[in-house]
Amino acid sequence: MATGAAISSAKQPELLEQILSVVQSIQQEYRHLSAAVESIDGRVNILAGVKQVRDAAQEQNIAPSGMARTALVNVVDLEDSTRAQATTQIAAPMRPSLESAHENAPIGDHSPPGRKVGASTTSRIILTTYPGQSGIDPMVMNWGHIDPLQRGPVVVSRSKSTIRRRNAIGAHGGSYSIYHALAVASKNLDIDHRADFTNTEPAVDIGPFPQWANAEKIVSMDPLGHLGPWLFSQVIKEENIHIRPTIAITKAHMKLPELEQSVRSGRLRPDGKICLNDSGELAVTKFAVEPVWYLPGVAERFGIDEGALRRSLFEITGGSFPELITRGDIKLFLPPIGGLTVYCFGDPVKMSDPNVRLALRVHDECNGSDVFGSDICTCRPYLIFGVEEAVKEAQRGGSGVVIYFRKEGRALGEVTKYLVYNARRSTLTQSAVPLLRHSMNKGKRGTDRASEYFKRTENIAGVKDMRFQALMPDVYDPQVLFQFDEQILVDDEQILHWLGITKIDRMLSMSNMKHDAIVEQGIPIHERVPIPDDLIPEDSRVEIDAKIHAGYFTTGRVMNMAELSEVRGRAWEDVDH
Repeated sequence: MATGAAISSAKQPELLEQILSVVQSIQQEYRHLSAAVESIDGRVNILAGVKQVRDAAQEQNIAPSGMARTALVNVVDLEDSTRAQATTQIAAPMRPSLESAHENAPIGDHSPPGRKVGASTTSRIILTTYPGQSGIDPMVMNWGHIDPLQRGPVVVSRSKSTIRRRNAIGAHGGSYSIYHALAVASKNLDIDHRADFTNTEPAVDIGPFPQWANAEKIVSMDPLGHLGPWLFSQVIKEENIHIRPTIAITKAHMKLPELEQSVRSGRLRPDGKICLNDSGELAVTKFAVEPVWYLPGVAERFGIDEGALRRSLFEITGGSFPELITRGDIKLFLPPIGGLTVYCFGDPVKMSDPNVRLALRVHDECNGSDVFGSDICTCRPYLIFGVEEAVKEAQRGGSGVVIYFRKEGRALGEVTKYLVYNARRSTLTQSAVPLLRHSMNKGKRGTDRASEYFKRTENIAGVKDMRFQALMPDVYDPQVLFQFDEQILVDDEQILHWLGITKIDRMLSMSNMKHDAIVEQGIPIHERVPIPDDLIPEDSRVEIDAKIHAGYFTTGRVMNMAELSEVRGRAWEDVDH
């Protein structure tokens, strides 16, 4: 017995090693299987999304059009009146007298697929194009049409096979399109590069919703932007047209240091599904959205003429987009601005379910606070609070959503923001400029006061806020440079329509303008939740008290002007290192 026990003991390490090897093999096979399942799941999602969009068109008794070129006819062929309207809606200059020079200009290859083409660059620089110019044949675009094939894809690429078929002005990538240009100029990127979209399908299926087919509801993003390459795959194949998504959907984990503390304090509890563990790690579905503007709709939101909008966009961008003036037939513009990201906690399907509760935080980018922890504002604390409350709502069986907009410093930019910070350290009026210069020479500038909060921004920027979210509910202050009314539809509300959101149970925002704009667009808000006082940094009382005095929501008391003037932040010498 002793000998057998000794032999058994001697074989134990070998046996354990074999068991470990088998377990590792099973784990490897499981990882491969999981990857295969995720790949299949992505393809199922995209097939489901495409089918649902097409089914929605069929339910409206619209016969689906074919995917061939004959089905996607040019808008000028639909009817003569459509062409007349497209080319005369705004005043555009006539084609130059040297017509042949423009018509014969090598602005892109229009050869059939497979034909050998020349170099992608030419010594001739084409400044603009015109409706009716030889070779110009934009893809059909009937914005808001329920049938995606009748509506048409967004086409903006300047690759050789596509440049003549564009139905949009601008470029993909928003503000990053400039880096794309640098990559092409430095020969690090081929202008004709085509992305391989294999396994890039949306991680979850969403929509379609009735709002997607309403040209008045969504005017600053493409509601089909997540389906483009798959929905119009036959167009890409048969006509060699370059079509890219403007929306991408993925799944991820999120780790924020404050959420670990939330778990430790008991405010957040791990459930293994949404809050995954004791470190506060979260499971999240993310939607990245690039802007696509339908110019007639954007102009209507601002209550201005489309021609005036086009001219302002052309002139203020230094003439960067001349086709805004010369191509009145093109109604889409992909502007070089930042987009937005939606963070959804829980099942994304529940966002549009009117029978479950929804908690929502709409947040504008603040690099100084959100990323680097500056305490002069409440941005990061409110963002963390919004994430935490969104997670709690999802854990209760509802849905939690945080929408993050790239609109740094109220869309004034970080340079202007820092200039305002400097100005806020001084309480001197314009009449006391000599005293200001004297105090600066002595290294002192004064104290940051809540009563001067908005004045400092307006003195420098000429406007208190440029998020005008006639593309976002923060059409903030009624005294802002442009006067907007309740009809303004903002980016916030645009994305809410796209997500299928029809009501908000808990709005994690104090902004009266966000609230009013959303409600005016038919989305009720049942409860408004201010940031808790214990999360407000001491130096940010200037900001938050000034905003409350100006109309921000609060469950507490609103200060009068005399009290507000006593709310002070750090003096200049307190931050002078």
